[in-house]
Amino acid sequence: MNKYILLLVISLASSTIYAQEIDYNLDGGYIAKGYDVVSYFDHSPQKGNKNFITAYQNAKLKFTNQKNLDLFKSNPEKYFPQYGGWCAYAMGAKGDKLTIDPKTYEIRDGKLFLFYNSWGNNTLNRWLEKNTAELKLKADKNWERTKYKK
Repeated sequence: MNKYILLLVISLASSTIYAQEIDYNLDGGYIAKGYDVVSYFDHSPQKGNKNFITAYQNAKLKFTNQKNLDLFKSNPEKYFPQYGGWCAYAMGAKGDKLTIDPKTYEIRDGKLFLFYNSWGNNTLNRWLEKNTAELKLKADKNWERTKYKK
């Protein structure tokens, strides 16, 4: 009897873990406020078009054209922004989920990082002023701790 109770508890716990949803920054309904995440890698962020939409891990994305949509689909991990599209600096500094300015970004080590930039507070500048490698490690840890919806 105890084995069955233990099995039931393990099953319930594991299904709860796998049922959690990642808390993506879907400001405006889309990752990167509807900007084409592939276009960042050409260093010219552009707003996506409603005719080129896909979903990835329950997050919606827009693209400027079919070519960029196809590129994303061929390798979503390459193009998907770090930390669910939240501000990389805020995630590293305090583990906060802060919205972003889609035109404020950095491509580092082949990954897309987005930043808040409003009212004279450009967090990309603060990110670059700090030990970025150390701040990125903190952001990675904080994201693992805070990425699921509560």
